[in-house]
Amino acid sequence: MSPSSSTAHAGASPGEVFRSQPAIISGDPSDSSYSSSSSISNITQAFPFSSGNPRIEETRGIMLLYRDDADVVSTSPSHLPVGRKPLVCVLGVPNHMTYADFCQFCGSFIQHILEMRIVRNDGMEDRYSILIRFDSQDSTDDFYKHFNGSRFSSLEVEACRILFTVDVQYTGSIEHAQASSGSSTEQPSCPVCLERLDQDMGGILTTICNHSFHCSCISKWTDSSCPVCRYCQQQPEKSNCFVCQTSENLWMCVICGFVGCGRYKEGHAIRHWKDTEHCYSLELETQRVWDYAGDNYVHRLIQSKTDGKLVELNSPYNECGSCECVDSGFSEALLNSKVEAIVNEYNELLATQLENQKVYFELLLQEVKEETEREISNAVEKAVPLKKMQAKLDRCVKEKKFLDDLNENLLKNQEIWKAKILEAEEREKKTLKLKDDKISDLEEQLRDLMLYLETGKTVEQPSMSNEIKDGTALPGSIELSQPSSSK
Repeated sequence: MSPSSSTAHAGASPGEVFRSQPAIISGDPSDSSYSSSSSISNITQAFPFSSGNPRIEETRGIMLLYRDDADVVSTSPSHLPVGRKPLVCVLGVPNHMTYADFCQFCGSFIQHILEMRIVRNDGMEDRYSILIRFDSQDSTDDFYKHFNGSRFSSLEVEACRILFTVDVQYTGSIEHAQASSGSSTEQPSCPVCLERLDQDMGGILTTICNHSFHCSCISKWTDSSCPVCRYCQQQPEKSNCFVCQTSENLWMCVICGFVGCGRYKEGHAIRHWKDTEHCYSLELETQRVWDYAGDNYVHRLIQSKTDGKLVELNSPYNECGSCECVDSGFSEALLNSKVEAIVNEYNELLATQLENQKVYFELLLQEVKEETEREISNAVEKAVPLKKMQAKLDRCVKEKKFLDDLNENLLKNQEIWKAKILEAEEREKKTLKLKDDKISDLEEQLRDLMLYLETGKTVEQPSMSNEIKDGTALPGSIELSQPSSSK
């Protein structure tokens, strides 16, 4: 908001300022970008949104954003849309990111932000969007280039998606309940530092429940709820019956937190009371407490549908709270006695429930102890044969290792003996060959000798016959010649 706008609306709330002047966070209809509605419709897309506390008042509208297709919105090398304004929308921010987390995520750009507004997008229950207006177009472009497509955190997969905004149109507001006097008379000042909400003093952040703060003040608030009305942007998850998984007519045990369906469904809540004797159960839809033992409601405080605060149910002073017919001293004594009675009743009730819980959990501990002892005894019984089997296994392993070593040695000896046998066979073959060669040589020599002897006999026989005829050969010489020839 500009200083002039904040001065003009000094008596109005920040939400009313946004509703009465949508142009402060939207484009100027007289701009050249509005000259052709058909051309804008080709490059923009509409996102319905809502803001405000649903219990009190809800504001609805439509955001016109440039499409994130760069070929459609611009043909420039920077892929930024032509005719853009210093106004962007961060879509799909996870609900678990608080206002402080997002301010920390923006980093140094928080100095160039004039205002931020948190809104809800239709169909996105677990996310929210943020409309951001900067002080200049260069800061807007730098913010877009730096954060578009980057992750919100290194531990998460969600990426920041930023689109330039053409216009924001508010279609109306729906009042669900009459606003309380405290919320209807809000001043245009920060509820944290009590300074005026002036953009010259810093950026302004408007929460999803239409409460405005300085960015520097809300960045110190680490909770996801609003510091003023405690409205939480992170809605609780829907509960289901622990047994049948139904989501209707649910009751939660105030002792142990068991969630079961009512007696008009499957009756798992009353079965839980019969099993555990936890007699107090809270109806999740109406926040009323039922006593199964007394068979009646015992709650004294309920949540107001007007502002969400806890109020006393069926208070005797609701009808004549401002009446002076009752003496102040008597009413104070009556109130003190009632408070004392309530405290005594609560203490007695708490002591009874604690005693019941003590007995119940002691029984559970006894059962667990007995079960543990049985399991230990069974484990010991099973461990004895296991030890024997382990000893036998160790012996078998040792025998196997011995046999493996023996087998390895035998294989080595076998290879050695094979080599020796081959060497012996080679030597035997060589010896046989030498023997055969020698025998063949001897046979040849024997043949030559026999041939020589036969030839010598044939030569000697004619000469002997001639000598005998002549009478010159003696018989003794013949006998002596025969042994010499045989030799």
